[in-house]
Amino acid sequence: MLRYLAGKVARAAFVVWAAYTLSFVLLYLLPVNAVDLLFNPNEQQVITPAVKAKIADYYGFNKPAVVQYFDRLWAALHGDMGASVQSGQPVWAEIGSVIWPTIALALCALLLAVLIAFTIAFTASYTRQRWLANLLQSLPPATVSVPVFLIGLILIQVFAFRLGWFPPMGTTGAAALVLPLITLAIPVSGPIAQLLTDSFLTERNSPYVVTAIAKGGTRRWVLVREVFRNASLPALTIAGIILGNLLAGAVVVETIYSRAGLGRLTETAVGTKDIPIIQGVVVVTATVFAVANLAVDLIYPLLDPRLKARIVTS
Repeated sequence: MLRYLAGKVARAAFVVWAAYTLSFVLLYLLPVNAVDLLFNPNEQQVITPAVKAKIADYYGFNKPAVVQYFDRLWAALHGDMGASVQSGQPVWAEIGSVIWPTIALALCALLLAVLIAFTIAFTASYTRQRWLANLLQSLPPATVSVPVFLIGLILIQVFAFRLGWFPPMGTTGAAALVLPLITLAIPVSGPIAQLLTDSFLTERNSPYVVTAIAKGGTRRWVLVREVFRNASLPALTIAGIILGNLLAGAVVVETIYSRAGLGRLTETAVGTKDIPIIQGVVVVTATVFAVANLAVDLIYPLLDPRLKARIVTS
């Protein structure tokens, strides 16, 4: 078990290191002057070579690439990702000031997406109406195929402008969270619902389900008490994809609804070429991916005794 744990932790650490290294190569070692990326292209003509030389010396751009990499990596290991080019504030301070609204939005959207997915999967497996089951099974691919920005624009037009139920933008108040929450949850619920539906339909025909029904269990009781646990295990394996959709969707959603958060910070950093902030966001995103998949790898053996037995015997 310790060897299994050590291997999973090492893989998570490798993912974060690889994300940091790739982002360093793409952001700092492209065949373009890194100093030029710090300025608006329209202002390049008014920046003197002396000023550029001072900036290159301040950020270490005039050092060899290998020295730059290990200097920045060593600083990052000690919690220093540098400072924002635009504000001068430490990267972690900039990210920490906006990340909590994004975390709240992502967690609420994940809970809503799981609820939507479970409702679709359970109803499609429980109903005896074939047309309804086919309709519900066609919903997950449809939710994935619709762009997030289109969902957001439709919700704003209907529920904000026409009905006036919710504000079209803003961060404060529970009402301002409703439309962004639904916008982000709908496409995320698609992959979960697809896996749950397929797993429910597969497990429903298993021998233990037939036996439970033969002993007097109702369809609803068997689906909830017997099928749900086994059918939900495959959904855990796509945790990384789900989180990826949440983080990618947050950038669009926070832009549409003018919400302060990690998505808006990323959009601003890309627009202003704030390289340290961009790299910090990449590292944070990779860390979230790594931690989520590590948690799944550790929880999965607890939910599936067969996997736990294989780990112990190996």
